Amino acid sequence: MSQTADDSIHVLDKGFVRLVDLMGGDMGVVASARVSYGSGSKGEEKDRKLIRYLLQHDHMTPFEHAVFQFHVSCPLFVMRQWIRHRMASYNETSARYTEIKDEFYVPEEWRAPDVKNKQSSAPSPQLDHERCTRVLRESYGKAYAAYQELLKAGAARELARLVLPTSMYTQFYWTVNARSLMHFIGLRADANAQWEIQRYAEALADFFQRKMPWTYDAFLLHAWKGKNAKLDVEKSRASAQAEAKPA
Repeated sequence: MSQTADDSIHVLDKGFVRLVDLMGGDMGVVASARVSYGSGSKGEEKDRKLIRYLLQHDHMTPFEHAVFQFHVSCPLFVMRQWIRHRMASYNETSARYTEIKDEFYVPEEWRAPDVKNKQSSAPSPQLDHERCTRVLRESYGKAYAAYQELLKAGAARELARLVLPTSMYTQFYWTVNARSLMHFIGLRADANAQWEIQRYAEALADFFQRKMPWTYDAFLLHAWKGKNAKLDVEKSRASAQAEAKPA
């Protein structure tokens, strides 16, 4: 994962996450929480304390008033995991109306099944990485050639795409509130999630930290239960800051 611009982060070999829009932010959470009492901001210290209190005690509806919109490019198999998170809005590039580009995911490193966790995978010195990559690239070449041949034969795009693998890149817009975003990051940044979607969850966490820093720190302190080297370091930082300035 590498940052390419203020609003875009490069992910995997050809993917990205781009922030399109944000409504609300930390102050939107504060305002929606305090509307019950007819009040608004009470200064940074009290506002941050309120956000921590809300997350610590699982008062989550105020976080639904902060909304992110992202533009995402990812392999199809990653998106199929992504859309399991239903409390959000999706619009995807249609392979019925547009010709699919010759863009397929090629892992930098191959992994073998994890002997301790059947759901996971792990690097293995026994794997022949060059062979795996060669076989993969050859299959991509044959699949895309077949796709092009079907189109030339007059087949509709919606049928010609049948020969393409789930590693092809797709793009979609994703609109999600901060509550659902925290749920997504909590599950998909965790070490038990597939490595590829972890990288996208980390990119989302990066935007979350930049745009809603108070909520992000509170999320790490009171809601993050997973294992992720990047987020665990951030949790330690947030914890140290909270201890330096007790609420």
